[in-house]
Amino acid sequence: MPTVQTLERFIARVEENAHAEAVEEFYTANASLQENQEAPRVGRDAAIARERTMLARATSISSTCVRPVFVNGDKVVIRWIFHFEWKDGTATHMEELAYQRWEGERIAEETFFYDPAQRAPIKSRP
Repeated sequence: MPTVQTLERFIARVEENAHAEAVEEFYTANASLQENQEAPRVGRDAAIARERTMLARATSISSTCVRPVFVNGDKVVIRWIFHFEWKDGTATHMEELAYQRWEGERIAEETFFYDPAQRAPIKSRP
């Protein structure tokens, strides 16, 4: 179960748009990440690489935690709003729930729930 301080540090890292660093600092080595009903992806290093690839495609990112954060033992639910401006002139605005299982001070499993239609890029605002 994460401490309040650890959870707040994790949220702060994501809100700083340090997504890859947050994975490195707060996930177990064999963490499992899953999006909706897709097959889970396993491994912190692979998750870090995926985050870096995504970040390299963006010109700007906004990451916001919508409180409250729900904690029940080793289970945590966080509501996020992300806005991505992509280098190709499109944008993606997403709202999701992250359902996490922590092992001590690190995330061991995480499932993201969101409407997949949000993934379709839209023309960026001028």
